[in-house]
Amino acid sequence: MFSFTTHPFWRRWFGSRSERAASTFLGKQGLRILEHNFTCDLGEIDIVALAGDCIVFVEVRSTEGPDTSAPALSVDHAKQARLTRLALYYLQSRRLLEHSARFDVLAISWPQGQTEPTIVHYPNAFEATGRFQMYG
Repeated sequence: MFSFTTHPFWRRWFGSRSERAASTFLGKQGLRILEHNFTCDLGEIDIVALAGDCIVFVEVRSTEGPDTSAPALSVDHAKQARLTRLALYYLQSRRLLEHSARFDVLAISWPQGQTEPTIVHYPNAFEATGRFQMYG
């Protein structure tokens, strides 16, 4: 069986497809998308959104299988620490440190034969980690 995620070109296409679905989902939830794929030397944040006055950093994880728990669980402590550093950099560079912020995870499942994904939203999925916890 062909798997999209094992081939680099298809993996990027699959990720982009998932991020588009995530943006649509978040918009329907009332969040305003500020940026897609914010990139700096520290890495990348999939989606930066605004929920009221709160800046929301969204990590999008996807799978071809029906189970959404595995993608969600893949946001381990190391990934959380990396996202915390990225978020702090983003807030500092945009002069937004006075805003509250949170980290959400969207787990997206694209089972074979299904045209629309299953999306599970984990708002406030984790707290800021490391020495930057006071900004979370």
